[in-house]
Amino acid sequence: MDLIRRAARRSLLSLRSKPAPVPRAGRVLPQDERVDEEICPFYNFMDYYPAKPGEILADRYQLVVKIGWGTRSTVWLARDIRRYKWQVERFAALKINELNSEEAQYERDIEDHIAKKDPLHPGYPMIRTCIESFEITRPEGSHICLAYEPMREPFWLYQRHFRDDKLPFPVVKAYFLMLLAGLDYLHSECRVIHTDLRLENILVGFENQAVIEDFVKAQIDDPMEYKINASGQTVYRRHNYFGPLRKLENLPKIIDFGSSCRIDNPKSVGMLPIQPDHYRAPEVILGRGWTFSTDIWNLGVLMWDILENTQLFQQAHDTTGHYDAKAHLAEMIALLGPPPKTLLEKADAMLRVEWPDAIQGEGGKLCRNAQQLFGGPFFSGEGKFLYPDLIPARQLKDTLPSLEKKDREELLSFVKKMLTWLPEERKTARELMEDPFLTRSSKLEKAWDK
Repeated sequence: MDLIRRAARRSLLSLRSKPAPVPRAGRVLPQDERVDEEICPFYNFMDYYPAKPGEILADRYQLVVKIGWGTRSTVWLARDIRRYKWQVERFAALKINELNSEEAQYERDIEDHIAKKDPLHPGYPMIRTCIESFEITRPEGSHICLAYEPMREPFWLYQRHFRDDKLPFPVVKAYFLMLLAGLDYLHSECRVIHTDLRLENILVGFENQAVIEDFVKAQIDDPMEYKINASGQTVYRRHNYFGPLRKLENLPKIIDFGSSCRIDNPKSVGMLPIQPDHYRAPEVILGRGWTFSTDIWNLGVLMWDILENTQLFQQAHDTTGHYDAKAHLAEMIALLGPPPKTLLEKADAMLRVEWPDAIQGEGGKLCRNAQQLFGGPFFSGEGKFLYPDLIPARQLKDTLPSLEKKDREELLSFVKKMLTWLPEERKTARELMEDPFLTRSSKLEKAWDK
């Protein structure tokens, strides 16, 4: 009986897909040229796994090409060699995290929670979570590796396929509806706040399987450039251009939950500083406490990135590139009017609540609340802004030059339900999905056929 089992196992293994040939080496880069993750301020090559094309991980994934990198990881496109020869070729995007990363453990755990909560929810397909995880062990420790469905590209790169890097208005509305569905799933079902919504964290999928297969074949004639650093470790330059769009059928997905926050108690609020600078909500800057509505503000600001290929708040950074909270608030006042006094009173009251651990601010100063970190106070006791000379002569209606008057008015009416000073006045993701701005347009379906 054992002989029969072993023979059957050998027979099945012979039907497995075989590893593909490794592409020839690409052009060698100068040793002093910084490549991809090497530009990160605190880069240490010892923390990164020395992945290379052709390598097989977890007895399943053969690395093909590096397609991304970050401050704590690299991302590789991998071929699944566990499939049988008659099955369609499968690929995965492997996020190989830095050595002994607690952040990667957190990301794996919260994505597991998100993935299992309610797969039947309409917004579930708009969220990308890992499909498998494993660890790569080295003498120095281990690297958590997260396997994902491969995606075509981040939204900022996807925009470049369109004229002037701007998506057509009907397509923007369609994408916004899908992103709101994803947020509704996170907020209402998973009780998760993303906290880091930006174009880099919205990916679009492939039009069809042929796009990714052709990309993999192209690596044979156009392999990755690489360098060998002073310690003898190879650093590859990413390849992530999958060619021109073949059809407008690229669905978006929200990704990267390493900074997300789970709040199960409806009365709880977050206090620590969150969000990318340009998308930071007023309650975060003022230290008033934040919750799910902070994501709504964030997505509302992203409308300008998606539609106009520009940022709504253009003076969030000073001339040296540092975040300037008072200038950011001044621009909010110009576009939205002054904040309600109730918001300022609540923020002042919350100043008595110190963060459990101090956060290092400008010049190494240790900060215990938002006012210390962001350079407040910003308002007088009577609610007057202390830096009126910073308020620019801008109006919200002038920030959408690409739209016709009717479309601009409809969009502003919609987005003002997201960009409110008071968090409790913002509409929820589900309420926004039902807004006439998104539901009445017959162009939504037609946009995908153009």
